Amino acid sequence: MSCDFIALATDGVQNLNPYLPGKPPEELERELGLTDVVKLASNENPLGLSPKAEAAINSGLKGLALYPDSGGYRLKQKLAEKFGFLADQVTLGNGSNDVLELIARAYLRPGDEVIYSEYAFVVYPLVTQATNATPVVTPAKEWGHDLDAMAAAITNQTRIIFIANPNNPTGTWLTKAELTAFLDKVPENVLVVLDEAYTEYVSEAEFPDGLDLLGSYPNLIVTRTFSKAYGLAGLRVGYAVADQAITNVLSRVRQPFNVNSLALLAAEAVLDDQDYIERAVGLNSEGMAFFEEELTKHGLEYIASVGNFITVDLKQDALPVYQSMLEQGVIVRPVGNYAMPAHLRISIGLPEENKRCMQALLNAVDKS
Repeated sequence: MSCDFIALATDGVQNLNPYLPGKPPEELERELGLTDVVKLASNENPLGLSPKAEAAINSGLKGLALYPDSGGYRLKQKLAEKFGFLADQVTLGNGSNDVLELIARAYLRPGDEVIYSEYAFVVYPLVTQATNATPVVTPAKEWGHDLDAMAAAITNQTRIIFIANPNNPTGTWLTKAELTAFLDKVPENVLVVLDEAYTEYVSEAEFPDGLDLLGSYPNLIVTRTFSKAYGLAGLRVGYAVADQAITNVLSRVRQPFNVNSLALLAAEAVLDDQDYIERAVGLNSEGMAFFEEELTKHGLEYIASVGNFITVDLKQDALPVYQSMLEQGVIVRPVGNYAMPAHLRISIGLPEENKRCMQALLNAVDKS
């Protein structure tokens, strides 16, 4: 009889359903024989690579026989100088997902409670389950975080609270007043992880900068990524900023060389490419306005978003619409795994991609 290797896994991992990323364009091309596929599924930057990042990558190719700087000294220094914190408050990761997992591995024991919201980023439940911690899911409020419900859910067993601002996949957001009022209620031995993956896209005056709150809340950890506005999704660079004692703990579980040489160079370079960031944010604002206008014109409801995506409520099973859009060469994101089976999330793309996506959506809805 062969060994049951699943049964040998830890309790949390045995029943874990792995993260399913957006379908790659080349996969759809293979499946359907298509040659012109538009992917608006994974909230990537449609501008492509920053020119400064590309030059930095090219300059680093000859050094790939050597290991990268495991500590990421230069990138940490640049982040600290740009955003106003100490370099030894930074933990670098292979994308911010890596950082979220580091936090869970470092701080969660079996039986510890983790609070996150309904419709929260799917990685929060994944890292909670993998560590055999106990999830505490609070009901959403208007597709976003109900901070009063989250505060009420805190117990003596609570160890981590995950909050995404803006939230993915809904695009909702919290004001500074709302967030600080919540943080004031959280015991100092409970970590609050503020996931700011989409912060660069937000222009609302009342939107908080989590980094500005670190001095007042030593139990706060702010995570950010280079995968969205900075256009480095394929290189995987993210980071956390926190109290130095927390950073010290995270460094104990972080694998050496977890950010590769080209990723470090590209991240350093794109931090200096303000023109690229401004173009990306401006393009996103224009694309968001296009989708909002077109969806409203055609009677399709959506969740107001401040990210680089918009989530459409089809009032029906979204999978047939998603499949029909695939057949038209357009990849968007079904979000049934977020308990939103009637919704599709659409990333904002280039103007011509947005128009093609909108037409494919209308065709699919008419067909369904």
